[in-house]
Amino acid sequence: MGPWRCLLLLPLLAPALRSQQQQFMEYMERRLSLLEERISQWHDQSSRYSTELRDFKNQVLGMLEAAEKEREAMRAEAESAAVRVDRLEREVDYLETQNPAPPCVEVDETLMDKQVATAKQRKNEKYNKLTDCSDTIASVRAMKILKRFGSSSGLWTKDAAGSSEKIYVFDGTANDTVYVFPRMREFTLFSATRKAARIKLPYPWVGTGHLVYDGHLYYIRQQGLAFQVIKFNLANKTVVDSSVFPAEEQIPVFGLSPSTYIEVSADEEGLWAIYATKEDEKNMCLAKLDPASLDIEQMWDTPCPRENAEGAFVVCGALHVVYNTRLPSRARVQCVFDVSGTLAPEDASLVYFPKRYGSHASLKYSPRERQIYAWDDGYQIIYRMEMKKKLEV
Repeated sequence: MGPWRCLLLLPLLAPALRSQQQQFMEYMERRLSLLEERISQWHDQSSRYSTELRDFKNQVLGMLEAAEKEREAMRAEAESAAVRVDRLEREVDYLETQNPAPPCVEVDETLMDKQVATAKQRKNEKYNKLTDCSDTIASVRAMKILKRFGSSSGLWTKDAAGSSEKIYVFDGTANDTVYVFPRMREFTLFSATRKAARIKLPYPWVGTGHLVYDGHLYYIRQQGLAFQVIKFNLANKTVVDSSVFPAEEQIPVFGLSPSTYIEVSADEEGLWAIYATKEDEKNMCLAKLDPASLDIEQMWDTPCPRENAEGAFVVCGALHVVYNTRLPSRARVQCVFDVSGTLAPEDASLVYFPKRYGSHASLKYSPRERQIYAWDDGYQIIYRMEMKKKLEV
């Protein structure tokens, strides 16, 4: 196509080019208008959000100031309460100096000698049973290892006579704080003691021979060479009674538990005390306790040796002694002494406990549950037992 023909087409193409240019400008104007509208909306939203954020900040600052004022007021109240408590303690101390309290335990030597003489008069007599319980252990049916808590030696138990589900834990052989868990579930699930209440005892305990019975804690306290049974009310946290145990020259009752001098046990008949003295240092002694007065009602010399004994408990008036070895092996009930004479030693079952971790530090029989709460090298174990009737001799 020649140049002259292009010149002829220019007048025809010019309007079309101007129309496309106009459309493009209109399109760009619309896009710019939309962009400006969106920028305006963003600016409005940003301004609104900034205002809301500023209002929220002012609100939080106001709340923090109010909380700080409340904290200062509470601290002032706490300081005032501490001053009042300190003043009250000084007043109590003054009253105690003016009217000194009598000693918690007064050892009446005459009364103690009379109590020992009365018990010795009935020593080794046949026991008149209070209940119709005629069961003995046939076998350890099963065991349940719950957890590991505390030191290698200790004690855990429920109330042997009451219906409470509380778990009482005595960690160690010399302490003054008892942990109380509301139920077995809390004791099992939580490794720490944050779910436990704490009971601070007025005197530290010794050994692992303590017992919770009918809302009271019976625990052993050592005073020089003498041992004292403390009866402590768990409801009002007070000492109800105390008694020096009427036995001379006591020695550890179990050969494998040198810290335990008296083992307080409960069965269907009531309260018992298992102990040993130098008078017959090879074998154990058994005594029936009055839960109300802590008096010794009757005493027996048993044929059960102390050597290699790790624990003992009473079931239906029969003492069951558990033995082991210096290098822990299988624990077994190897000596049974029935105070009523209805179970001959040769008729008693030789009961073995399942293989465990070490040696039992404590064994607590629960007469209402027919099971044993054991402490084995820091592990808390429940033994369930199969029972059978005694064969009268």
